[in-house]
Amino acid sequence: MSETISCTPEIATFEPPPLQCNEDSWGPCELPEAFKDIPYQPFSKSDRLGKISDWTGTAQTDKKFSNKYASQFGGGSQYAYFHEEDETTFHLVDSARIQKPPHQRGRFRGNMRNNRSGRGRGARGGVQVGGMTTLSKSASKLRDQRRGTTRKWGMRGPPPKIRDASVTVRPDWVTIEEMDFPRLAKLSLPSVKEGEDIKTCGTLEYYDKTYDRVNVKNEKPLQSVNRIFHTVTTTDDPIIRQLSKTQGNVYATDDILATIMCCTRSNYSWDIVIDKIGGKLFMDKRDNTEFDLLTVNETASEPPQEDGGVLNAPRNLAIEATFINHNFSQQVLKNGEKDPKYKFEHPNPFIGEEEDGEVASVAYRYRKWDLNNGITLVARCEHDAVLKMPQGDTQFLTIKALNEWDSKIANAVEWRQKLDTQRGAILANELRNNSCKLAKWTVQALLAGSDQLKFGYVSRAHVRDSSKHVILGTQQFKPQEFANQINLSMDNAWGILRCIIDICMKQKDGKYLIMKDPNKPMVRLYDIPDNTFDSDGEGEEGDDGEAFQPMYGYTAAPSSSAVAAQANTLATVPDQSEKASA
Repeated sequence: MSETISCTPEIATFEPPPLQCNEDSWGPCELPEAFKDIPYQPFSKSDRLGKISDWTGTAQTDKKFSNKYASQFGGGSQYAYFHEEDETTFHLVDSARIQKPPHQRGRFRGNMRNNRSGRGRGARGGVQVGGMTTLSKSASKLRDQRRGTTRKWGMRGPPPKIRDASVTVRPDWVTIEEMDFPRLAKLSLPSVKEGEDIKTCGTLEYYDKTYDRVNVKNEKPLQSVNRIFHTVTTTDDPIIRQLSKTQGNVYATDDILATIMCCTRSNYSWDIVIDKIGGKLFMDKRDNTEFDLLTVNETASEPPQEDGGVLNAPRNLAIEATFINHNFSQQVLKNGEKDPKYKFEHPNPFIGEEEDGEVASVAYRYRKWDLNNGITLVARCEHDAVLKMPQGDTQFLTIKALNEWDSKIANAVEWRQKLDTQRGAILANELRNNSCKLAKWTVQALLAGSDQLKFGYVSRAHVRDSSKHVILGTQQFKPQEFANQINLSMDNAWGILRCIIDICMKQKDGKYLIMKDPNKPMVRLYDIPDNTFDSDGEGEEGDDGEAFQPMYGYTAAPSSSAVAAQANTLATVPDQSEKASA
């Protein structure tokens, strides 16, 4: 008998692992013992996973997306590798010089013939091909060391400079709106008509036409004119206070309006206080601020830095530019006792009975604009001089001065060599380096209704002395034609202003502040407490109780909100030990 063998296969058993249900988030509920005390680099599910390691030795990266594989939590420096061993004893096994193939010898010899002298003045420190100089790695590194910057791979230009805000944002301030420049640049309000005069005040002197014949060969020294300039803010203006009872619902000055309208061209931080009272807006500048100082090379590719020395520090350059503007605008006038003057209907409202000193030639136009939808703007605008034309009519002028401080540091054309022959190139360079300042001057001339915008070219008598200057030439434009040349659209300027007015009108009565971000192309609107800036003044009290703080380099007479621009000497010593007394 044969035995029966059972062929029934044995069934394998499978025990499923226990599953943990995480109802609050994703991932395991608890960490296994095998993974405890292991360093962990935080990551996000949106991070791109790229190459773990590259053994090819190529240093070439994607310049367009240099941070393609970078984590949003930053680089993990705790996992960085630092090699600290001495490699001085390391030598290559094969130290023979590699010979170039014969067909590559003298490859660029033909181009060198067209280059006058093979390694001439233009090709020093590099290889010159086709009229352009390519710096070698050592020369490029040396150039960056002189500039004090370190260039990263795939980075164009020096690293951005971190600027300070014009005012410190406090924790109790509430951000209402953030407006970036690309969005503001698309706004437009094309239906704004010419401003209507409400009241005219002040006295103007006539322009001296002999300054139109000044050139580089016939330069004139810039004189220090001992006159007082009033820079009264909106709510301190008695005329605006009077007009606010009967006309308009938005009030400002021409320099405040120009700052807002040209905000998309600004790089430096600035701020404006807006008070809403009974459905009306009052735009003011803060006390003891540098709002009235003119910027220098604000929009240049390499603006002035604090480490450039005391003489060419940004604030000292701003004081020097303001000093030049005020003195130039008064020197080019016929200011003799027998010379005639043009008087408006009302006298200067800022001259008090105890005013000590001569007041600058200035006239004020209080004008209003209808911005539609119930918005009426009332603003104080200024003229600097008046000009008698051969036909007998009278033209009003806005006079400003462009100043040259150091052409080598500013990477600009030297005015004494090119001003008479290439004035257009110098003006184009100024438009590139001072785009915001020139746009604001143009807007102020358009708001005031000036017939001419006259520029003066003023340079230092010596590069290392900012107290002595010379006038090298003048140039005049019609404001609207100059606005077209610099691509300044008044429709866009009115649109930006109307956008900010509409946002403020929707808020409740109180105090607000609009500030340009110091490091980003945007402006922010804050809701601030009503008592903000009330106790910030630490200077002497002026005639109207407003705090007055003397600016370095100026002798100023403390009048109502006045900062006098007359200066006998602008201190230039590095230690700044001597300061003018107010």
